[in-house]
Amino acid sequence: MARHIYSCPLRWSDMDAFGHVNNVVFLRYLEEARIDFMFRLAPGDGSPSFSGGSVVARHEIDYVRPLVHRHAPVTVESWVTRIGAASLTIAYEVKDPEQVYVRAATVVVPYDLAAGRPRRISAEEKAFLQEYLEAPESSDSPKSGARAERAAA
Repeated sequence: MARHIYSCPLRWSDMDAFGHVNNVVFLRYLEEARIDFMFRLAPGDGSPSFSGGSVVARHEIDYVRPLVHRHAPVTVESWVTRIGAASLTIAYEVKDPEQVYVRAATVVVPYDLAAGRPRRISAEEKAFLQEYLEAPESSDSPKSGARAERAAA
């Protein structure tokens, strides 16, 4: 099992009035990492995999620690926790080597833009996704992971 690693720069405009990265901005960080994972790393040169479109069906985010603006990028690790017939779940951690700021998960549905409807995951896409498949553990879900971290503090 592999994890996709994305180095995400922080922008001055990401901060809110409280001096930390705004909660909504983390959705953008997840989006940047997800797009980098699904499209830039899609299998095969000229492959149609993931290029036909996809939609986000659900986001789940746990904010573990505030992230204060700095010049160094933050790391977004992504991996797959579920592959269904017509949807997949991507898990994330927004982190530095010493701490996690956010744990999240996104349900993504491949979408046929021309037909205007969801579509099934192709065999090529499934093979690509399986390289990043990690079975979710109850302690790795965004909610239980944050609870465990607070309990340990």
